[in-house]
Formats: sequence, C-alpha cells, structure tokens
Amino acid sequence: MEIIDGNQIAAAIVNELKAEVATLSGRQPCIALVRVGEDPASVSYVKKKQVMAAEIGIESRLILPPATIPQAELFALIDQLNTDDGVDGILVQSPLPKGIDEVAVFRRIAAHKDVDGFHTMNLGKLAQEDDSGFVACTPAGIMELLRRSGVSLTGKHVVILGRSLIVGKPAALLAVQRRAWANATVTICHSQTANLPAITRQADILIAAIGKAEFVTADMVKPGVVVIDVGVSRVPDASKKSGYRLTGDVHFPTVSPLCSKITPVPGGVGPMTVAMLMKNTVKARRQNLPT
Repeated sequence: MEIIDGNQIAAAIVNELKAEVATLSGRQPCIALVRVGEDPASVSYVKKKQVMAAEIGIESRLILPPATIPQAELFALIDQLNTDDGVDGILVQSPLPKGIDEVAVFRRIAAHKDVDGFHTMNLGKLAQEDDSGFVACTPAGIMELLRRSGVSLTGKHVVILGRSLIVGKPAALLAVQRRAWANATVTICHSQTANLPAITRQADILIAAIGKAEFVTADMVKPGVVVIDVGVSRVPDASKKSGYRLTGDVHFPTVSPLCSKITPVPGGVGPMTVAMLMKNTVKARRQNLPT
C-alpha cells in the first residue's frame, strides 16, 4: 500500500507556479478572497490560501463582509471586483450564511475571474473539453494527484461517492474526457443509490466525497483499489489536546491495507485544492495579459 502524499505533490506545483510567475510581465497575479463571516473552518481555509499565494508571488486581497450582509450587497461587492482590472481571480469562500444563494453567487462572479470553476460557463466548457475555462479546484487536484502518482484512468472503473457541484459532478466530467490521462468508465453514487457496497466494490478507483466521517469501510472496496478520500470531518478524540481529530470519508485503518494507493486525511486532497486554485489564478493572469 502506497500513501499518496498531497503535501509533496502540492509543493511541486507551488515550485512550478513560482517559476511561471517569475516570467510574467507587469504586475503580479491577484486573487480576491471574500470570506463572509467568521466560520472557523473558513478562517483556516482562507489563511492557507493566503500563505500559499504569498509563497508563489500572487497578491491576495482579503475582503471580510459580515455574516449579516444582504445578498444584494454581496452581489454589489462581486460586481465591483468583476470590473477591477487589478483582480484576476475571485473566490467567495463556502459555506455562505443562511439566506444567501451559493449558486447565484457562483454565477455572479465573471466567468473569466471564476478561479473556483463553478460558473455555468466554466462547467459548460468542462463538459465540452474546452481548456480555456477554469476547472473546479478539488476535482482538478484529484486528477493531478492521480496523474503524478502514475495512476492511469484509461479503461478503469471510477466510482464517485457524491454528486456535488464542487466535487462529484466535475470529477466525473474530468474522468470521462477523451484525454490520455482520462478515458475512464464512471459511476456516480449518492444517497439514493441502491446496494451501494456492491457498486463500490467494482471500483478500480474510488473517490469518496460525501462528507460522512469514516463511511467507507473494508467491505466496500476490493483489493488493489486506489482510494481518493476527499472528506474532512472532526470527530471527538479525548487523546487529542483539541478534543477532536480530523478524519476522512474512509475508515483508514481497515481500508488502507486493501489499497494499492490511498490519500490520507489530512495531507491528501486538501493541499491540492489550494494549489489548483493558485494554478487557476496564474492562468487567469495569463489570459488577462495584453496580446
């Protein structure tokens, strides 16, 4: 069993982006990070994005509207960033407070600044295999993890647990693309899937993205499977100073011995999501350069 080290692969991408940014003319790339409210997980995620941006040479503008901001005011803020020529990419951190329509927020961001990859136009470009758009960061990170770990998807059965706009659907679109590193057969499973373990046992590559701690157990996988664990949950753990530990959607102690390769939590998909956000931001800067 091999652990796929997301931290190591993300670090390699960061080094590649540093070298690329150094070749750009004019100002450095810029991402606007909009964090609505003080959700502790969001505070942590945005901080990680700021740290990586600084390391690469990307300017990050942190904008902190209160959790009570009306949707119309948030839209006005996004509109302002859409027209700001000094901003290449815009990220509005999820989850958003109740009363704000996340999908409407995704659509409000200009498609050419949507470095999160959730705008209708970017999802459409992904479906059409048009590389000019932006791909959602977690699915893009998953594919990069697989490629750089020597895992070919061609002819393989990829089973995805979860059908979200953020992970499941774009991951499926990536895996079925007519690309040398893709060409997989894909099954998407969700809360209404019947006889789930029988389907997950067919997976050559299992992507777990349902947000349920340690949901995938040993009886749900076949020997030799490659497992990508996207989930991050806090579970009580009295042995930890914090009183909790982080775990994924996969029960690592029992599943990992059956795997040929598996990502850990933390240190697997998480760092890759941030790295791919930075990659999208540099791409946006390149597209904004005068021709």
